[in-house]
Amino acid sequence: MKYKNRDGEIVEEEEKGKKITSFFYGTKLGRMLLKPLVSPIWQRFLGAMLDSRLSVGLVLPYKKMHHIDMSLYKPRFYESFNAFFTREIKEELRPIDQEMAGIVAPCDGKASVYPITEELSLHIKNTTYSIARLLKSKELAEKYKNGVALVVRLSGGDYHHYCYVADGKKGKNHYLHGVFHALTPLACEKKPVYQENAREFCRIRTHYFDEIIQMEVGAMLIGRINNLEEGIREVKKGEEKGYFSYGGSTIVVLFKEDAVDFDRDLLQNTEQGMETIVKMGERIGYRKMLDESKRFFSL
Repeated sequence: MKYKNRDGEIVEEEEKGKKITSFFYGTKLGRMLLKPLVSPIWQRFLGAMLDSRLSVGLVLPYKKMHHIDMSLYKPRFYESFNAFFTREIKEELRPIDQEMAGIVAPCDGKASVYPITEELSLHIKNTTYSIARLLKSKELAEKYKNGVALVVRLSGGDYHHYCYVADGKKGKNHYLHGVFHALTPLACEKKPVYQENAREFCRIRTHYFDEIIQMEVGAMLIGRINNLEEGIREVKKGEEKGYFSYGGSTIVVLFKEDAVDFDRDLLQNTEQGMETIVKMGERIGYRKMLDESKRFFSL
């Protein structure tokens, strides 16, 4: 797979498990076998196995397969595979951009930016999503008509903790039950995975971007979405919101119309069909201003 980094350079990465994904999503037999594999019961069983001491033997081959540099992470003893997978990075390696009217990447991953249409649809790759189905609320979806969606897709070797993208007051968490499709590019082209997969979201009344929705989407082999706070509270940009247990996963952030100006490289790369490599906490956009001379001013 090819992506672009923030310097505009093309980065090539091997897509792990491509042959397996192609079989399950690209063949008739694979699709027949897929149904039980994406069920919540099977995923809970796998999650329990990866939480057990029996899974420790998977750590070393996984590190080698994804070329993970352990010097970047806080040293600790890993009693299970999921303990390793949810490892914490050294704080100085993920500084949080402090511009008051800036929006930051919620996690490490590959980012794209898509407009939300007048018909409340979101066109990602070859798949059309209904915002109402994504949120399971037509009334809530209406608020984001003509807005924009940030989609950040995490892969196996990425750091799987995530943060709040802006300062504000979060509402309660809403968990939407679903299945657990893979979130690889091929799977996303074959299935509307973001509106079929299990997911959790909260609304955040931000200081600079009006109300936003920040959503975590579960995926095949994921143990669970682990959000740290359930209820209503003030949150800070860059503050840890939670982490994913094992599996690929995705963060989706919805913005209302005229709320944000994303950095030009993200917009151009998305238009060219390429994802942009981002790191948690780095600036990816600003509060939208009609008067550019006031762009950096606070409210």
